[in-house]
Amino acid sequence: MAVEQQFTPETWPETPERATLEGKNKFLGLWFFLGGETVLFASFFATYLALKDKVPNSDSLTSTDVFGLPLAFAMTMLLLTSSVTSVYAIYHLRNFNYKKMQLWFIITCLLGLGFFALEIYEFHHYTTELGFGFKSSAFSSAFYTLVGFHGGHVVFGLGWIIALLVRNAKRGLSLYNAPKFYLASIYWHFIDVVWVFIFTVVYLMGMVG
Repeated sequence: MAVEQQFTPETWPETPERATLEGKNKFLGLWFFLGGETVLFASFFATYLALKDKVPNSDSLTSTDVFGLPLAFAMTMLLLTSSVTSVYAIYHLRNFNYKKMQLWFIITCLLGLGFFALEIYEFHHYTTELGFGFKSSAFSSAFYTLVGFHGGHVVFGLGWIIALLVRNAKRGLSLYNAPKFYLASIYWHFIDVVWVFIFTVVYLMGMVG
């Protein structure tokens, strides 16, 4: 059994996530995966735009009746801030500071959980207080499919980061797990970018009708 190489801050590679062939292959594989995800989200965006405000009658709720900017803005700030904290985590990964990397990833997860909690509240408010359910109209179905699909990605991203933190809690950094943390961060950035488009296309455009 091969002995794992021991590192110090001085001997740690500048880009540990791509210091091995395995890390480079994982990096390439993730970009292929995100390419497919981009196409999938693009189809959901196109469907939403085609069905926006397509309601059965004049009394049905449209985007201007449903969406509120303050809540969507708070959700956006939480997710964008979590992207910044994940950048700090990778900064400390590259500087071989495992404890600070853990701390910033934990903060990232807490912000992500805050975002998801607000999204659950948003959906509950729409369905119970406004009567804007998944089956209310073609418009509502397109909205919940797009935003809910993104919410599912947030949950997956949180599970990915938390699983890495738990599994490697006492292992420290190595050239084996560094690419895994880095790829989880890239995926989290992808989720944030998609949300920026959702905030613009769904909420901002919805407010102006």
